[in-house]
Amino acid sequence: MRKEAKDSGENEIDTLFQLPLNEFTAARNALASRLRKNTGMGDEAEKVKALVTPPISAWVANQLYWKHKEAFKDLIAAGERLIQAQILQFAGKAADLQGAQAEQRQALSRASLLAEAVLRDTGHNPTTDLMRRINSTLEALSTYSSLSDTPAPGRLTADVNPPGFESLASLIPTTGLAKATVRSTPAIQFTPSLKYAAPKKVEKDDARIRAAKAALDAAEQALREARTKASELAAAQKKAAAEADEAEKNRREAEERCENARRAEQEARKRLDSLAAEAEKAARALSNVSQAVEKARKGLNQ
Repeated sequence: MRKEAKDSGENEIDTLFQLPLNEFTAARNALASRLRKNTGMGDEAEKVKALVTPPISAWVANQLYWKHKEAFKDLIAAGERLIQAQILQFAGKAADLQGAQAEQRQALSRASLLAEAVLRDTGHNPTTDLMRRINSTLEALSTYSSLSDTPAPGRLTADVNPPGFESLASLIPTTGLAKATVRSTPAIQFTPSLKYAAPKKVEKDDARIRAAKAALDAAEQALREARTKASELAAAQKKAAAEADEAEKNRREAEERCENARRAEQEARKRLDSLAAEAEKAARALSNVSQAVEKARKGLNQ
């Protein structure tokens, strides 16, 4: 019974992280209250009560995990393949690192588009800064999948930064490298001034690994900057498109107003011509009446 209650509590926590962001806090407090009333569930209640309302960027990443599972799985799988390719390269083995990087970029791009759709569908504006934070978290989750301290996907309560190189370096199998180095290390040469000379092979291997690590750091930084730039350009493009649409709308409205004014002018001129004709007719009638009056006066005087 205890295990069933605990499993039920975990399921309710999962449901909690799938709710709209503005419902999270109230639902969390209600769940903690229900668990607290359940005998033996005090620890679980405190665990739920301690859950922090996630920022919108982390909330979006959670929604991708729960509602776009295929795209999220592809993202994680691409990150795992990239890490394996990097490990093979560090070990001096053949690896399609560029292909793995391209695959992860594609998976991240797809996830980023879905994240933008989630924001728009829930009435949020996908600003450049917000998309940068979301993309950084998605990239981190993709990389963290191969590490032991992986954040719980679907239950994020904060943004996640990509792991540092120390974390990635822990994945590199040094034992195999060490054995290979020992087999290829020349005999130690003693000199009068030194007990031994450092093996050149070890120095070369260390230099190669350091260079590879530096190249990886630079490539990842360039990738993040490229994603940020792409997001900024996309936002600028959308803004320009909206401005163009607005300008076209204003032009159409101005043309319509101009056409209405032209028709009004034509109607006014027609009215003016009609009134002028009527005025001329009235003037002739007045002249005729005046002549008749004058003639009648002359008849009376005779």
